[in-house]
Amino acid sequence: FILQLHSNSDKGDGSVKYILTGEGAGTIFIIDDTTGDIHSTKSLDREQKTHYVLHAQAIDRRTNKPLEPESEFIIKVQDINDNAPKFTDGPYIVTVPEMSEMGTSVLQVTATDADDPTYGNSARVVYSILQGQPYFSVDPKTGVIRTALHNMDREAREHYSVVIQAKDMAGQVGGLSGSTTVNITLTDVNDNPPRFPQKHYQLYVPESAQVGSAVGKIKANDADTGSNADMKYTIINGDGSGVFSISTDKETREGILSLKKPLNYEKKKSYTLNIEGANTHLDFRFSHLGPFKDVTMLKVIVGDVDEPPLFTMPSYVMEVYENAKIGTPVGTVTAHDPDAANSLVRYFIDHNTEEDRYFTIDASTGTIKTAKIFDREETPWYNITVAASEIDNPGLVSHVPVGVRILDVNDNPPELARDYDVVVCENTKPGQVIQTITATDKDNSENGARFHFSLDEGLSLNPNFTLRNNEDNTASILTRRRRYSRTTQDIYYLPVLISDGGVPPLSSSSTLTIRVCACERDGRVRTCHAEAFLSSAGLSTGALIAILLCIVILLAIVVLFITLRRSKKEPLIISEEDVRENVVTYDDEGGGEEDTEAFDITALRNPSAAEELKYRRDVRPEVKPLSRHHPSSSLDSIDVQEFIKQRLAEADLDPSVPPYDSLQTYAYEGHRSEAGSISSLDSATTHSDQDYNYLGDWGPEFKKLAELYGEIEPERTT
Repeated sequence: FILQLHSNSDKGDGSVKYILTGEGAGTIFIIDDTTGDIHSTKSLDREQKTHYVLHAQAIDRRTNKPLEPESEFIIKVQDINDNAPKFTDGPYIVTVPEMSEMGTSVLQVTATDADDPTYGNSARVVYSILQGQPYFSVDPKTGVIRTALHNMDREAREHYSVVIQAKDMAGQVGGLSGSTTVNITLTDVNDNPPRFPQKHYQLYVPESAQVGSAVGKIKANDADTGSNADMKYTIINGDGSGVFSISTDKETREGILSLKKPLNYEKKKSYTLNIEGANTHLDFRFSHLGPFKDVTMLKVIVGDVDEPPLFTMPSYVMEVYENAKIGTPVGTVTAHDPDAANSLVRYFIDHNTEEDRYFTIDASTGTIKTAKIFDREETPWYNITVAASEIDNPGLVSHVPVGVRILDVNDNPPELARDYDVVVCENTKPGQVIQTITATDKDNSENGARFHFSLDEGLSLNPNFTLRNNEDNTASILTRRRRYSRTTQDIYYLPVLISDGGVPPLSSSSTLTIRVCACERDGRVRTCHAEAFLSSAGLSTGALIAILLCIVILLAIVVLFITLRRSKKEPLIISEEDVRENVVTYDDEGGGEEDTEAFDITALRNPSAAEELKYRRDVRPEVKPLSRHHPSSSLDSIDVQEFIKQRLAEADLDPSVPPYDSLQTYAYEGHRSEAGSISSLDSATTHSDQDYNYLGDWGPEFKKLAELYGEIEPERTT
């Protein structure tokens, strides 16, 4: 029961009816329409709905008319402690550095209570720790978790599970509670120095170990993790600090001992090393726990190994003169057994390349000799490999490279640097330099760097050219005449003697070919006699083929013409009964102008001399042709074209001609010109006295014409 509605109009006789509307009416709240009592049908939850708004009205049961206006009332739900506190974000995972001060804040947890915080203590929450003491504590009001001990060591214990409880009703008896778990992990700090497990170590290394190779490992332990355990190893002292080196493997944090220099058991059998391992990341808050480094001693014992022979030098360079006789000594290599046994050594050459076969070596002494005669200009350097092995143990072999330099001797005479094309102009002056020549020598600079040029002294003095030695390994060719003529002599030969500065000096003779050419005023070569002849007389292959092809075509035409002449003539008309048109080919040649039997061609040569039209003479007409009369005045003025048209009309209208085609040729040339002939056949044959010197100023296109007329003029004068 919640409440009762009552109207002043209600007399208790049941005539008043109560009606309830609004939130929850009929479902959550029901009303007795006679008494007005309101009851709830189910439990109410304040956390879901705090109040309900309802409307009540009294009406006449018989007429259903309202007796009073509608009234509104509110039902408020009063809170009770029916909700326990809850941690919405749990469980929690959190970290805190090890060795933290007591009271260091770790995490703040918060619990919520759905009850009404304004009514009583239903929503008043207090916090307590159920698990995790004595390491951690929690503030009852704020829920802040803090460390409860000094210097919590991660290396002793790393993980903690703390259970926090939240209880309402201010923690009183009867209050509701909820709990959550907080997992706390201690993070590492560098509070532990590195330590070697032992203070003394011993390592065996054979003397055959390669330089740069790893020969051993060593490690210092550090209880810390991550970067706090990073280590660096160094060799701080000891007699092996110059022979060995140490580096740090960042993955395994081990010290890798490597060899810096080769070991020799016969010289030193052991080394002592002091190795230090130190942290690279220090935390000065814990420096009082240090020092954060440790030192150990390592003794390295060198093991004896049978080694191959050792050469006295890592490589050899030897020299020998070219052209030396076979068997000439070049040099000697020396090797010895580094072991205490000091076995005898045998030498030999590895014949891996062709160059190795050019030398021999004495197996006992190591003396290298030549096996061929060398030419420095062909190969100036040879590389061979000499091997040495112990006689007692031939399997142990060592090698050494040997370079042999071939020394030069003066065995090559100098020669011209190239084939010179020397040209001299016809209008050159005496003493003019026409060419500068140089020489080369296959020998090196000591035997060929200095050249001397001269003319052959065994010949008579050359009247045309001379040579001047420039003292700089070049020479100049000079002219000795004022003028040269291509017509007189177009090529000259000049012997030149070249000697080098070697010991003994060598010399050679070369001949220069000098061509005489016509040049421009500025010295440019215009043409040379030999080139002009070749250019005028030479024919290309294409031109020769064209000429031969024309000759073949002409021969074919002649043969065809002769064949047609010898062929049998066909009759002009086959038979009298055959009235069809026939085209007959015949090749009779007329008798020329003197033949007057076939046609009278006087009219063809001159229409004004034409007589009265005649009948055809080759066919006898059966009927007379149409008569035509022309006055003589018209014959004098008739035109050739008109004359031809008349002849064509007669041929078409003449009924006496057979049905075959007739060909008539008209070749009237017209009257003689009054101007006379322009032919040069009747010209005078005497030469003109005209001066042709002006042709030389017309440019290079008229040079040849000017030369021709220039040569005719002196001949005519002579």
